[in-house]
Amino acid sequence: MLRALGETPYQVTWDAMRAFTAARAADTLDELWLTTHPPVFTLGQAGLPEHVLAAGDIPLIQTDRGGQVTYHGPGQLIAYVLFDLARRRIGVRELVRLLEQAVVDLLAEHGLSAEGRVDAPGVYVGAAKIASIGLRVRQGRTYHGIALNAAMNLEPFGRINPCGYRGLAVTDLAHLGVHTPLPELQQQLVQHILVRWAAAGSTRT
Repeated sequence: MLRALGETPYQVTWDAMRAFTAARAADTLDELWLTTHPPVFTLGQAGLPEHVLAAGDIPLIQTDRGGQVTYHGPGQLIAYVLFDLARRRIGVRELVRLLEQAVVDLLAEHGLSAEGRVDAPGVYVGAAKIASIGLRVRQGRTYHGIALNAAMNLEPFGRINPCGYRGLAVTDLAHLGVHTPLPELQQQLVQHILVRWAAAGSTRT
C-alpha cells in the first residue's frame, strides 16, 4: 500500500512508523510511505554526537534507525519502507541493496551513473553522496528507509560529518542538471522500488 503523506514533522512520522510496526499482524500488507520533512538532523541509534559539528537552529533528534547522522529537509524525497522481510524471506542487507539499486535505476533514467557501496551504504554519483539509507528491523519487519536529495539547500550537510564521514561530499539532482518535479520523481522511485521488491526473495505459500 502506498501512502503519499506530503510534508510531515519527523517526530510525528517516526512515531507513526513505530506504532504501525508494533501493531502489525502476519497478514498486514506492506506499506511504502512517501514524505518530506522540515529541516532536521537525525542521529542513528549508535550515532556519535561528535559527528554533529554545528547544528545551529536546526533541531537534532536521536532516533532508532541504523547509521550515524544525516540531514532531512525540503527538496528531499523520502521513502519509508514498512516491509515484512520474514514473509518475503530476505535479509536486511538484501533490502539495503534493493533500495540502493532502485535509486541507481532511477538516476540512470535521467542519464546519471551512480552506485551503491558495501562499506558505506547509500548511493553515490562519483565521490558525492546523493541518497542515504537507514533502517530499523523489529521481528523481521522494517521501518525508516531511503532519502534521495532532489533539489535541496545542501548547506546543512556542512554542519555534520554526513553518515559519520568527515568531509564527505553531498550532492542533489538539481546540481547534476536534473530538474524533474518532486511528485514525478516520487512516482518513478516507487515503481523502481516495487519492481525490485517483487523480484526479491520468495513469498511463503
